[in-house]
Amino acid sequence: MGASLAWHLARRGLTDVVLLEREPALGAASTGRNAGGVRHQFSNEANIRLSIESIALFEQFEQEVGSPIDFHQHGYLFLLSSDASMEAFRRNVALQRALGVTVDVLTPHEARHLAPGLAIDGIVGATFCAKDGIADPNGVTMGFARGAVALGAEVVRECEVTAVRTSGGRVVGVATSRGPIDAPIVVDAAGAWAGQVAALAGLDVAVAPLRRHIFIAQPAEPGAWEHLEGRSDAPVPPNRIMVIDFETTFYFHREGAGLLFGMGDPAEASGFDTTVRWDFLPRVTEVAVSRLPALADASVSHAWAGLYEMTPDHNPIIGGSRDLAGFYVIAGFSGHGFQHSPAAGRILADIITGHDPQFDIAPFTLERFAAGAAGGEHYVV
Repeated sequence: MGASLAWHLARRGLTDVVLLEREPALGAASTGRNAGGVRHQFSNEANIRLSIESIALFEQFEQEVGSPIDFHQHGYLFLLSSDASMEAFRRNVALQRALGVTVDVLTPHEARHLAPGLAIDGIVGATFCAKDGIADPNGVTMGFARGAVALGAEVVRECEVTAVRTSGGRVVGVATSRGPIDAPIVVDAAGAWAGQVAALAGLDVAVAPLRRHIFIAQPAEPGAWEHLEGRSDAPVPPNRIMVIDFETTFYFHREGAGLLFGMGDPAEASGFDTTVRWDFLPRVTEVAVSRLPALADASVSHAWAGLYEMTPDHNPIIGGSRDLAGFYVIAGFSGHGFQHSPAAGRILADIITGHDPQFDIAPFTLERFAAGAAGGEHYVV
């Protein structure tokens, strides 16, 4: 989010921008630990619109921003195993189509044709959008950052914000581990730590960290999952289609010669711990094998954990604070932040520079929670 915003601001001629990163490298936390998914298939209209704009830029990222992002539009396949889910997804497909997104409703057998190797027991239907896909989060982050620097912005790594300086009800700068920085505008783009950064300014921002795991599996025989194109009996999909079992949240996609997979834990408590819980793997594996039998003979080569930045309604916060002039937030994307970074950065850049963002940001305002926000996003994976 910070890199995207810096690039969009610099493109508008606002180059007196400093992007501060606490870690030695950009994208070392949530951005660098996610599955790289990019999708149009959301339940909330505002999120669908973010996806439409963001994916349009991903499709032209190298030409527009100047960096490759290894973008593969092989689609997202949602597997549905209850009539209630099927009905809900039909309604949302109607909304997605009304906004110009091509999404198909499939039978279980059509889903298995798209993703060979699937076991479709218990599946009543599926939805598929061919323009969804997988991109490289690091490539996107560094592309935005390099582009911003080329236009005159500055990136400072290993620099932690220790205080937000205020005077007369507005921001005047920040204190950092490398000294003070005067600034009339401060943007909180700290992801899972956004609440902590906002607290430095005396603000309550409803963003909570939630650990999620990713595992990488390799076939029992090296190379067994390669060169599968055209094989209807392939044990795993030959391309990088993202498959999501909606009821369990189990998901997977091809990753090199192996396969990346994960699943949410409904018992996971909020916190900043990113230690891998290996005791959780058997629960994931039980679901994984039932949906993709090839994983029964696979081995997990490595794993990691990252943090979702959750808000109460699973929608992001994009915009300024009414209580502290000059303080803005772009965080709380609840597991779909990386993919919405192009549009979110553009929208906030327009707001900061006084332009009409041509986007209804009411679902994303910081103050919506005090008013008892309704709606939100239901497709959190």
